[in-house]
Amino acid sequence: MMRIMFMALVLLAVMVSVTSCNMFRGAGRDVQSVGEAMENAGR
Repeated sequence: MMRIMFMALVLLAVMVSVTSCNMFRGAGRDVQSVGEAMENAGR
């Protein structure tokens, strides 16, 4: 029983870390696109 709970916690931790990594990557792309738009507006 303890092993199953441990594996469930590990799986949950992996899922959360992958999700947060994708979220930060998406936010980075948003910031980059805003920066590019500002750069193009200045030209």
